Amino acid sequence: MRFEELKLAYGYPLQLQTTSASGQPERFSCRLIGCLPGRSVLLSVPKQAGKLLKFRPGQKIVVRLMIDNGIGIFASIVEIQTQEPYPILHLSYPESVTFKGIRNATRVAVREKMTIVNISMEIKPSTTGFISDISISGARIELGDDIAEIGDILELRAHVDIRGIAKELVLVGAIRSRVDPTDNLDDGVLVSYGLEFVEQTDDQRLIMYAYVFNQMALQEHPSN
Repeated sequence: MRFEELKLAYGYPLQLQTTSASGQPERFSCRLIGCLPGRSVLLSVPKQAGKLLKFRPGQKIVVRLMIDNGIGIFASIVEIQTQEPYPILHLSYPESVTFKGIRNATRVAVREKMTIVNISMEIKPSTTGFISDISISGARIELGDDIAEIGDILELRAHVDIRGIAKELVLVGAIRSRVDPTDNLDDGVLVSYGLEFVEQTDDQRLIMYAYVFNQMALQEHPSN
């Protein structure tokens, strides 16, 4: 797959992987700024502890991104890092992007506290609860109150941290099944549902992709 075939919007979240001086992989979040097909890919410069990272020309980098129902991966080389008028990381244009599919049923375990509103009902009842696992197509949610039935549309909101970037995660989904609660019974969980995401805006999807991708990376490399 060619990079331009992805048709990524500017601002699309990406993840860079480099190798530390100790030989351990390091991963950093950034965003796509632009590209010149066949020549260069322009990215925002990642930060660590509030400071811009510095990359050297010729440094090898692996770039990952969440697309549709899978992960795109390509290798690149740092051409230059500029500071004016804005910090920009210039990477060599990839020859190709490798796509690794993820089955819709593949989930990553989380424990994210959220506010849930049933937007299908006129009075829109709300409660608090948890996401216990999530994928790019759905989630398993655990509610403190039984405010919904199968087929209802729920809106979930939480403030999350994605590699040091604070974002509001907004998920909209339809209840497809009622399942047994997992490990949050001591936190007042009453009922658990299987949720399929629907009606997401582009911005909501981008944040959701970044969140899921980051959770996968943290579990694959907990120290990063």
